[in-house]
Amino acid sequence: MTPTPSQTVGPFFGFALPLVEGGRDLRVEGQVLDGAGEPVSDALVEAWHEDQFARCRTDEEGAFHFSAQRAPYLNVTVFARGLLRHLQTRMYFPGEGDEVLERVDPERRHTLIAQADGDVLRFDIRLQGQDETVFFL
Repeated sequence: MTPTPSQTVGPFFGFALPLVEGGRDLRVEGQVLDGAGEPVSDALVEAWHEDQFARCRTDEEGAFHFSAQRAPYLNVTVFARGLLRHLQTRMYFPGEGDEVLERVDPERRHTLIAQADGDVLRFDIRLQGQDETVFFL
């Protein structure tokens, strides 16, 4: 049997998906980048942990932002054009970790840990290429 070709998913229409803020303690900013390091301008990023949930689409520069309450980590889901299935990862807060992070190759762990930048946490999501974010099944 011959496999059928894949279909492209997206674009995502931001007017139909309002920004949802997860909390008010910390601002998280980042970019979704493709394998060539170019911004992905029509992705949707969702983050959650226990009773908090945030959602933001990316702008022309692939940038997203939301606010969250401090937790050991946030579960992060990325939807983007060309992905037949959404991608799952985690964003760990600086100084936090758990048994899941311990199981990640030490040379790749940094892709899951947000970086403090003043009053903001910076978390870039790289879909492929150098410093590709670790994704979970």
